Order: sequence, then structure tokens, then C-alpha cells
Amino acid sequence: MNNLQLVWKNITHQLGSTLLSILLTAFGVAILCVIYITSDTFEKQLTNNTKNVDLVVGAKGSPLQLILSSLYHVDNPTGNIALEEARKLAQNPFIETAVPISLGDNFKGHRLIGTEPSYLDLYELSFKEGVIWNSAFEAVIGSEVARKRGLKIGDSFNTSHGLAAEGHVHDEHPFRVVGILQPSHSVVDNLILCNLESVWDVHGLAHEDHSAHTHDGDHHHEADVHTPDQHQIEHNHEHDHQQAQPIEEAQSSEELVQERPQEEQYVKNIGDDMLAYRGDEVTALLVKYASPAAMGIVPRLVNQSTDMQAASPAIESTRLFSLLGVGLDSLTVLAYIIMFIAGLSVFISLYNALKERKYDLAIMRSMGASQTKLFTLVIVEGIVITAIGGVIGMFLGHFALYIINIQTSESADFIQVFALNNKEIYLIAVACIIGVVAALIPAIRAYKTSISTILADK
Repeated sequence: MNNLQLVWKNITHQLGSTLLSILLTAFGVAILCVIYITSDTFEKQLTNNTKNVDLVVGAKGSPLQLILSSLYHVDNPTGNIALEEARKLAQNPFIETAVPISLGDNFKGHRLIGTEPSYLDLYELSFKEGVIWNSAFEAVIGSEVARKRGLKIGDSFNTSHGLAAEGHVHDEHPFRVVGILQPSHSVVDNLILCNLESVWDVHGLAHEDHSAHTHDGDHHHEADVHTPDQHQIEHNHEHDHQQAQPIEEAQSSEELVQERPQEEQYVKNIGDDMLAYRGDEVTALLVKYASPAAMGIVPRLVNQSTDMQAASPAIESTRLFSLLGVGLDSLTVLAYIIMFIAGLSVFISLYNALKERKYDLAIMRSMGASQTKLFTLVIVEGIVITAIGGVIGMFLGHFALYIINIQTSESADFIQVFALNNKEIYLIAVACIIGVVAALIPAIRAYKTSISTILADK
């Protein structure tokens, strides 16, 4: 019988205590696995999703919410801003690039983003195949959208109203795929891009033609829209300028049009919230500075001189990560405490087992087994127990990440669940070291086994 067979026999002989040690090690490694992978992913996403965006301009409200909705696409927008006002801001000499985006619909959880071709330049995107949109209802999709939904050039799909996958489907306005982007390892991989007019037209919103980009005029529905009243849906934030009140008397946009035939009506459902929306309005403006001096000038100009707000991705992302870091640090401490308890459990298990097996060790010594062999057997036993726990912990950690991933929206699906992180190898090594340390004292006792004393007591 070789050493590994002896070790395995000893482990299975104390199955209850061994399983406890394995489970404790597995839970500790699983928690650390989840923490390291998510924190590493968040750091990469902070870099990839902000890219060249120095500032996000949108409706007044929470700056963090504005960043989350416009850059990470994991929250609802704070409201809308006038495109004309955004265009005026874009002419500021301190601004190199200003890209408008409009949110409103999704396709099976993948958000539809109305924007301009400069969006691709801002994020340094390239085409895997196809071309950019040339008219309304032509879409360029991210690599993950194409993979998950099986879409290819020429395919058509219908978007759902709002940012939740279960919204009303716009059957009357199908989008056609004209381009597929190369993987960018950012949130854009899970987005669908089109021109601004497509987002307006799919809701039947009147708007003006813009010379800056091509528009298919056949999709206008100006007869369905009227001049707005002073009512605008407030999205959980108090604006500095005059606020409108939520529309309560009508249950749908069609009912409102029937009740107020001389007024423009624009209602857009985002989850359970109602957000005001009309043509020539956008959700946010993504800004790239022309010079470092703009950092201290443009945000103050926007916040103090306009009805819009400016949010810095660097500041808000750092704040977000610091908030998450508190929780991650606490979980890390908990995981190491569990690992310490696992090591203690291995030590107790081996120490008690050694008392029961001292006669067997004496027989092995009398049959020619060296002291070093007995020492090695106990050490290997500790390593095997914690190594098994470490491997199981890795599987548990990835399974937990998979569960987390399927619970998030498609736009926030950026965790590579089945990719092996380099830190996981270190976790297995740490588990094995804990096994060695836990087995060290029992191994020394096995090394000092006295044949005559043990057999005499027997």
C-alpha cells in the first residue's frame, strides 16, 4: 500500500471530522473567489466603461445615478435634457467631443441606445462585420448581443418599451441589424446602438430633422403628438428649476391623447416609473474635454448656469467602488476567519486521529517505516483535506457568480463566470499551506513515536 492509499484510508476513517474541515475550507475559498473575481472585474469595468468620457451631463438629480444609467446601464435615468441645450454646451471651446445618448427601450434586457456615430469613436469601437446605421431603425449590436441572441447581419428584432425586458413590445417598428461590433470587454458588448431618430420614432415622438446625421423621414408620426402641458414626471429627484407633477388621471398615453387632443403627450415607462420624454430630448451627453483646464470650468458652468447637472465618472466611480470596498473588505475578513477555523478543524481532526492510530504507527515503525515517512504521511493528509476543500470552494465560488450573473440585467452582464482568475491558484496554495500548518504538530508527534513505549502500553 503506497503513501496516498494510506492517506486516503486515514481520511475516510474519520469521515465526519474530515468533511467538516473540507466544507469550512471550501466556504472560505468560495467567498474569497467571489470577492477577488468581482473586484477585479469591477476595476476593469471602471476603466473600460468610462474610456474617454470625462463628464456626463444630464437632468438634475443624483450624480451617481446619472453615471450608473449612462455609462454602466444598470440604473434608471434621472430624466431628460433638451437636445438644443446640449448642442449649445457642445460648442464650448473646452469640450472636444460631446455625444448625446437616448435611453428608452430594450431587447430581451439589452438596452437600446440612440446616439450618433461619434459614440463609436469615443469608445474606440470597431466593426467585426457590417457597417454603421444609415437611417432610422437600423441597429449596430455588441458582440455579446450577437452571441447570446443569435443575431446576424440582416436579422430583424422588436424592442420592448422601457428598460425592463418584460415591457410592451413595439411590433410596429422592427429594427434591422446592419453591423456587429468587435468585443470591447466593456458594457457596450451588451448594448444595441442606433440613431437618435429611431428612439424618438419608435414612440411616435415629433422631432426636427438634424443635419448632423441621416434620418428616414418616413417614420415620423407627428400627428400622434401635441404641444406639452407643464406636467413632467419626476424621477425620485428634486430639480432646481420648476418641476412638473406626475400624470395620474390617465393610465396610458393613448387615453391621455384622447382626453387632451390639443396637448403634446409623452410618457415613457421605465420599470415602474414614468419618465417624461419627447422628441428633441436626450437622456445624457457624454463629454470629452479638450484640455485638462476644462475639469475645473465645465462642471461648474453646467451646474450653475444651466438646468442640467454634470457628473464626473472618475469621482462617482471611485465613490461607488469605495462603498463597495467596505463590504468586500468585511467579507474578506470573514473568509479568512472561516479559513482559520478550517485549519483549526484540520488540526483537531489529525490530532485526535493520531491518538487512535498510535498503535498502527508503532507497528509501521517496527516493520521498517522511517520516522520521516510517518511525518510525511500526516503532512500529506493535512494537505489533501484542505486541497479538496479548496477545489470544491472554487467550484462553489464560480457557481455563486453564475447565480449572481443571471440575476442581473443583460446590460450589466460583464462577469466572466467561467474564466479562471490567477488569484484562484493562490487560494488553492493558501489552502494547502493551512493544511501543512494544521498538520505540523500532529506530524511531529508521529515523528517522535516510540515503538517500545506504545507496544508496552498495549
